[in-house]
Amino acid sequence: MLATAIALQQVTQEAVHDEMVMDMAAAIYQNKNEMTGDEFIHALYQYSAMLASLTTTLVTTTLLTETQIDEMMSNIKEFEKLGKDIIDGN
Repeated sequence: MLATAIALQQVTQEAVHDEMVMDMAAAIYQNKNEMTGDEFIHALYQYSAMLASLTTTLVTTTLLTETQIDEMMSNIKEFEKLGKDIIDGN
């Protein structure tokens, strides 16, 4: 359990310090005065989404085996198809 907690801490740190994430944060900071309020909010949203997505990906690959990830993706696709069928009335 401790090893898992340490691994999660490491991948979270890796996500925060990822080069693309850091570049995006720097660009937002450097250009904040040239942005409208809406542009700034949009940029922060994109930054947050990028960071959250990368963190989730790294955490998933840390906690699950490749087989478990494949099974999860297969289940997600099945649920999406089922939801689409229900919406379409099939």
